[in-house]
Amino acid sequence: MELPPTIATCFLMNASKSQQSTSSLSDDKNVAPHIVTFNHHIVNKFGKNSFLWEGPTPKVIITDPEQIKEVFNKIQDFEKPKLSPIINLLGTGLANLQGEKWRIHRKIIDPAFHFEKLKVMIPTFYKCCEEMVSKWEGMLSSDNKCEIDVWPFLQNLTCDIISRTAFGSSYEEGKRIFELLKEQAGLIMKLRNVYIPGWWLLPTTTHRRMKEIDTDIRASLKGIINKREKSIKAGEVLHHDLLGMLLESNRMEIHEHGNNKTVAMTCQEVIEECNAFYLAGQETTSTLLVWTMILLSRYPDWQAHAREEVLHVFGNQKPDYDGLSHLKIVTMILYEVLRLYPPAVYFNQAIKNDVELGNVSLPKGVQVSLPILLIHQDHDIWGDDATEFKPERFAEGVAKATKGQVSFFPFGRGPRVCIGQNFALLEAKMVLSLLLQKFSFELSPAYAHAPTIVFTLNPKFGAHIILHKL
Repeated sequence: MELPPTIATCFLMNASKSQQSTSSLSDDKNVAPHIVTFNHHIVNKFGKNSFLWEGPTPKVIITDPEQIKEVFNKIQDFEKPKLSPIINLLGTGLANLQGEKWRIHRKIIDPAFHFEKLKVMIPTFYKCCEEMVSKWEGMLSSDNKCEIDVWPFLQNLTCDIISRTAFGSSYEEGKRIFELLKEQAGLIMKLRNVYIPGWWLLPTTTHRRMKEIDTDIRASLKGIINKREKSIKAGEVLHHDLLGMLLESNRMEIHEHGNNKTVAMTCQEVIEECNAFYLAGQETTSTLLVWTMILLSRYPDWQAHAREEVLHVFGNQKPDYDGLSHLKIVTMILYEVLRLYPPAVYFNQAIKNDVELGNVSLPKGVQVSLPILLIHQDHDIWGDDATEFKPERFAEGVAKATKGQVSFFPFGRGPRVCIGQNFALLEAKMVLSLLLQKFSFELSPAYAHAPTIVFTLNPKFGAHIILHKL
């Protein structure tokens, strides 16, 4: 491997060093040392261009914007690292596919996330959020305020939204599948640091339960898919939900290629994508919303600016697509939250062909790691206030904020950018608009600031907030 002299090496001798601090923080600024402790230590000690060993695998840390751009654009030279067998139980889906298989799936799924299709989902976003708001209003005291942990409510809200938008009339079955996936995710988190060869084959109580859940989820999804396919063949009106649009796009792809089913997704692959809809759709937006509420509680001036904009655009009327698309201040706030608290804090890739990244030559078999959180808060890129909440940095858009550099990528970038990013942002704008119309909010004294990595970046001790009815 040809590496510049500035690149240092270190050995990953103790996995516990890579775990984030679990205690609460007194300050919400500069949280990176507590979330990505080990990588932060490596970069600080050995420089931004460093590499480490994870077992027998060398992993190069990439922080240079030009090299990051190449990683995202040279998709033929990179692939996802192999997943643990237990992670596969949550479904692989589009994000973990490679090559021609990825191209086929992307082409079929893409139409479901076009803006015209997302418009149809706006009423569902509103209905689900209105139900949550009604619950909160029912918890108000006589002086029109209450203190609640909003985190589980936001998780349930995004679960509700993805269940309805993904499965439509099969919503109740979808909710049950989500509960199973949530249980599965909890079991996986307990076992994620077990590295004993063949351990997965041991018939432990936990392993048996995980396999039972997997079988149950796949059977339920297959039943929903089969029922929907029969409806489509019978000429029934197409459902405007993700599953309906996915199956219709799949059917059209087969038809356009003379009934050649090799150009389309199998039932098993559709099941994998449905699992991916759930996990990505629920996790990403719930974390974005909870950190937004926390930061707007901590920075009331920005909360007031956002509310003023929402009331100017919608008044007390139901938010609509056109209005949501013109919310500049709300968009600035969401981008700044995604910069400081991105759902994923790393982006890892395995090199499948020898590749040049700027002046660095990397051989096949090496992995590269883009430490998203560290890059998003790099003082050399963002300035001295890099760790501070300042939405105004996005006043003229992402390109201006980043000075044209690839240094902001909460949803990835390039040809493999997250297909659901517009869905997530539109959903977040709807929820935030409705909340700003109905409530003002502040942090409770019971709130403890402790960002922690689960699958995404979660508030370890919840999000205790005092709501005031407007």
